[in-house]
Order: sequence, then C-alpha cells, then structure tokens
Amino acid sequence: MEPFRFHIFVCTQQKPEGVPCCPASGSFAVLGALDREIQARGLNHDVQLTTCGCMGLCDEGPVMVVYPEGVWYRRVQPSDVSEIVDTHLRGGKAVDRLVWTDAAAMKAMSVEHGEKFRAAMAAREKAGTLPDRLDQMVRGYMPSRCLLTALELDIFTAVGDGATAEQVGTRVHANARAAGMLLNALVALGLLAKSGDDYKNTAESARFLVQGSKDNHREGLLHTANIWHSWSTLTDAVRSGTRIPADLRNDARDGSEWTRNFIAGMQRHAKDRAPLVVKALGTAGVRRILDLGGGSGAYSIAFAKACPDVQCEILDIPEVVPLTAEYVSQAGVAAQVKLRPGDMLQDDFGSGYDIIMLNAICHMFSEEQNREIFRRATRALAPKGRLVVQDFILNADKTGPQQAALFSLNMLVNTDAGASYSEVEYTRWMKAAGFAEVSRVNLPGPSSLIVGLVK
Repeated sequence: MEPFRFHIFVCTQQKPEGVPCCPASGSFAVLGALDREIQARGLNHDVQLTTCGCMGLCDEGPVMVVYPEGVWYRRVQPSDVSEIVDTHLRGGKAVDRLVWTDAAAMKAMSVEHGEKFRAAMAAREKAGTLPDRLDQMVRGYMPSRCLLTALELDIFTAVGDGATAEQVGTRVHANARAAGMLLNALVALGLLAKSGDDYKNTAESARFLVQGSKDNHREGLLHTANIWHSWSTLTDAVRSGTRIPADLRNDARDGSEWTRNFIAGMQRHAKDRAPLVVKALGTAGVRRILDLGGGSGAYSIAFAKACPDVQCEILDIPEVVPLTAEYVSQAGVAAQVKLRPGDMLQDDFGSGYDIIMLNAICHMFSEEQNREIFRRATRALAPKGRLVVQDFILNADKTGPQQAALFSLNMLVNTDAGASYSEVEYTRWMKAAGFAEVSRVNLPGPSSLIVGLVK
C-alpha cells in the first residue's frame, strides 16, 4: 500500500571532498527545487519527498528514484525539476532524456561500488587509520573559528554587494593577503561566492550575518566568539576544577560590549522558545510573575503579550537592566514588565508571585546556590504558585543528551561552579525546598522545564 501517489527519493549521502557523490553534483539544490515546485503546484499532499543514503551510482549523480513506478533519474539538475514535476508528477509520463533504463549496468555499477567501499574500509581497518568521525571531531574547530573570526571582523558587512580582498582588508583594517585567505576559506564553506577577484555574500550570509539586515544575528553570535577564548582554557580548567581567571586568558569578558553581545546571544535563543514556555505553562490564574535573571526579557515579554492582565517583574544585575529596558520598550509592554536591578543570590524576592521563572539560569550556579534560590522561591510564591526552571536537563548518569553534557563543560570554563544538572537533582532540590509536586515538561529543542508546585 502506498499512502502517497508518488514517493521520491533523492540521494544526499555526503562523502569526503574530492570523492564523487550526489551532493557534490548538486543533489541538495535539486532537493530544494523539488520541494519548491511541489509546494507551488499544490502537490504536497500527493508527493512525499525523502532524502536517502548512497545508491552506489555516485558517478551518475544527482540520482533520484520515483515510486511506485520505480523510475530512476540520473544527472538531474535544478533546471530539470520543473519538467519532471510537470511531465511525470502531473502528466504521469517519465522524462525520458533523464531516465536510466539499463538495469544491468546500474546493478553492476552499484555492486562494484559496494565492493570497493568494503575493500577500502577493510584496508583502513587493517592499517589502523584514524576513523573519519574522530578526524572530523578533532578538526571541527577550524570552520567554526573561520566563521567566528569573520564575525569579529564583520567580514560579511564589509563584502556588502561585492568587494575584492584588498577592499575588504581596507574596510576591516586587516592585511589584504590574509583577508583574501579568509575570504577564500569562507567561499569553501559556502558562506561567500567568488567571481574573478570579487567576493559576494550568499543569500544566507546576506540575510543572517550582515549588519542592518532584518534577520541579522551577528551581535548575538559574537557571544559565541567571546566564549571561544574560555573554551581554549578547558584543559587547565579540568585540572583546576573551575574557570581560569580572566587576567590569565585572552578574554575581554568585562565591558559593556561583552555584556551586550551576551544578552543578544541569549535573546537569539529565547525569542523563539518563549512562546513555547507560555503555551506549556498557560496563563490561567497567572497575575504576577518574577523573572529571575530575565536578561533580554523575552519570557516576560511573551507572557505580557499573551495576557494583558499579567504583571511581570525582572530581577537582573545592574549592567543588564538598561539592555533589558531596550527590548521591553521595543516590544511595547513596558506597562506590564517592570525592571529591578539587583542580585538574585542576595536580594529579597518579594512575595505573592504566581510564577517564578529561572530560564537558562541554574546552570550558572553551584548545587548549594540553586538549593538556596529554590528555598527562597518557596517563600516568595503565592499558594499553588510554581517555580519554573528551564535548562539543559541531563539524564540520570549525566552522559547525555550530548548538548547538555557539552554545555556543562561550557559552564566549567565560564563560571566558578556552574554545570548542567539532571532531572533527578532538580527534583530532589525542589522537594527539599518544600515543593509539594515536581514535574517535567518537555519542549521542542534542547531544553526542558522542571516545574515545582507549592501547596
């Protein structure tokens, strides 16, 4: 039984650079063109589009197969897609010039490919060659550092609508030869395009990495560039058990620019997650919210927009509050969101709150600091009030999820005693603080909610 009229498989099996494969011949562009054409023609309920691994016909790529007829297409280009959709998917007739009908040759090529692959793997195993997975992991910092440097120098803004290496070097106050090397690497990474001596932004980099674009993320991404310096001290941090002091590392942690980039980075993650949190918690019976370490105010803003009767109060350090005020003002909810400069580890929380939120906060503190915050939150909540922790939640043995385990190291190199914590730990701390019920609410993405309810 076939639930769709057509089922299309497109090979997207990536292989090492220089090795023939469908992606190297443009299969991702074909996949994108197919999706757009299928949507545009209103065929999305009749056609299922699926990526697949290697079919063993790498020299003839991009390869795609259309079922239920089992029609194999080879050397498909984005310019062929419209014809395939019109002739085959709408007209029911295959595009003959692209169809591969020599089944014997196809089988022979696929079998030969499989045998060569297994022989190559056996030879690598016998020689003790480092597995590709490990090699890529070791070298993973290279493309990351390339992009982070480009962001620090504001390369994409300097490229603008087009520029030479010399022009870019002048604009960012960098050596022209070195700028050219960086620009070429960015082309290799698919972040720039090059024609002759001129470089241009791709549609992706122009949208997300150029100052002044509507969806520019540069300022927020610079926070990652900042903490890269901390990660370079990981070896010493593991030896000592805590972060390396700023004066012993190349880290411009202090200063308004660092703080602004940090808050922008937090906003980049929070603005999309905030509505999910509001939906998960609901607004029924919620009138007063205390947002501890609210940063950009994304979560308070989301609650204020969801319910005009909600009053939120954000408590954050004095350096952050002016930045929070900018986000709150831009959102047009200043009448519902009040700001209070202070220190959540020492200052009185107040009382009578229906919800106290700790969004991406607990990982900055030690176990005892979190326990104390939870104890004080119990006293500050109204009857049936809730303490809401949103964070990366480790499993019981703390070996996953992967992002949570890696983020725990991020806290090692960036805080005195912070870490990622498990659901077991959060539950134990909340119950010890006096919460009658503790539950977990899973959200899409890397973080979840732990919710404690007072009596």
